[in-house]
Amino acid sequence: MVRSGWAVAGWGLGYAGFGVGCGLSGTALFGAHWPGWVVAGVGLLSVVAGALVARRKPVRMQRLLWLLCGAAAVGAWSLLMDLVTLVFGQRVDSVPDTVGRALAALGAVLLARAALGLRPGARAGRVGQAAPAPTAAPPLVQLAAWTGTLAFVPYVLMKLVWALGGSFAGISGDRMYASYVRNGSSGLWLALERWGLDGTMLLALLGVFLLWGLVRPWGQVFPRWTLPLRGRRVPRWLPLAPALLGAATLAPYGVVGVGYLGLCTAGVTRIRLGEFAGEQSALEVAWVGMCGFAGYGVALAVAARSYWRRTGARAAEVG
Repeated sequence: MVRSGWAVAGWGLGYAGFGVGCGLSGTALFGAHWPGWVVAGVGLLSVVAGALVARRKPVRMQRLLWLLCGAAAVGAWSLLMDLVTLVFGQRVDSVPDTVGRALAALGAVLLARAALGLRPGARAGRVGQAAPAPTAAPPLVQLAAWTGTLAFVPYVLMKLVWALGGSFAGISGDRMYASYVRNGSSGLWLALERWGLDGTMLLALLGVFLLWGLVRPWGQVFPRWTLPLRGRRVPRWLPLAPALLGAATLAPYGVVGVGYLGLCTAGVTRIRLGEFAGEQSALEVAWVGMCGFAGYGVALAVAARSYWRRTGARAAEVG
């Protein structure tokens, strides 16, 4: 656990520095100026926690590490959206926010690793154990995977309609394409749209592929159609890294978004129109998106947890 502890401490020092820098310079994070000092506080607490773990003084530290991990995960909220935006050559809304989310995501991983290393027996008897036979997830987890898959179907169909030039919720495909041009989308994104292939639709399909890889045996051993890799063990981090990032981003984003849309639909508050001409159009599109993100995000979290537990005997969790 020594290396894990010092890794947490080093990250905490950098995260605290980022927060202090934003606070002193008046740089807004998440639309306000005060979050910089919260970031600094999380970073400093992480420095202390990491140093204590590294010095082998882990008395009641596991709970603190998980609390800090949760705070970092909240700070990483919507990082996946920023990454998708950057991949397709668009500009993120706020560079400091994106940097902060990336740092928070890294910290969440380091803090979780350190916390897991403090479990009783985590440091003994794991290295050198034979890899377990590939297994499918329990039926309830597979049911969650089906739910997450079906939740994305309306979203994929909506994007496909626009990409093919049709209309949905009073918005035409040409209008959506014009908005992509105004927002500075890359040539690749625009070319895909002209070919009838929306970029986010393709990413949604890739996400569904990841989801089923987490619950089926072929997610632990490369299947025959992977040709040169077939029969080899899938590195544990290969599906878990994007799954944890996706779950930490999409689950809270979707669940909070569904709650917000519920308030908008009930007339408690009004939805921001953005590119839409009226509230009805904005609500229809937002409901399709948020239900997809919430359903898929929660299913991904459930599937990632199951995969983590089913493949845990292969992990050499030695600090």
